[in-house]
Amino acid sequence: MLPSVIDEVRRGPPRRAPLRVLLVEDSSKLQERLRETLDALPGVELAGTVDCEIDAVEAIRTERCDAVILDLHLRRGTGFGVLREVARHASRAPAVVVFTNYDLPEYRRMAQSMGVRHFLDKAREYERLPVILEELRDDLA
Repeated sequence: MLPSVIDEVRRGPPRRAPLRVLLVEDSSKLQERLRETLDALPGVELAGTVDCEIDAVEAIRTERCDAVILDLHLRRGTGFGVLREVARHASRAPAVVVFTNYDLPEYRRMAQSMGVRHFLDKAREYERLPVILEELRDDLA
């Protein structure tokens, strides 16, 4: 074996970049719970946490994030305002997982019309979030 091949075998498979997730949530208690969930997922890292529309839009513009966990009702502004901004930059837009207490059919339809593939009810579908994030992480590879 050539030395470069031996070194490659010792190093193992190349490491994938982690899925970087921006958390847009105005509840500090839920922020903490979601941080713990993200910390427990291999290959997933928290890119940042914001609690209002303007900060979310700025973070999406300036931070490298692959996915956004997005509440619809924020301290200031709405998740729909964030989605409109994401849609304007669709070519480099992160995947968005809407995570809300307002699982209304009209909200779901509106979010889907804006490109959202995952729309979760916080109270009933929390356990689906890690599975979705793992799928997004694996899609990055």
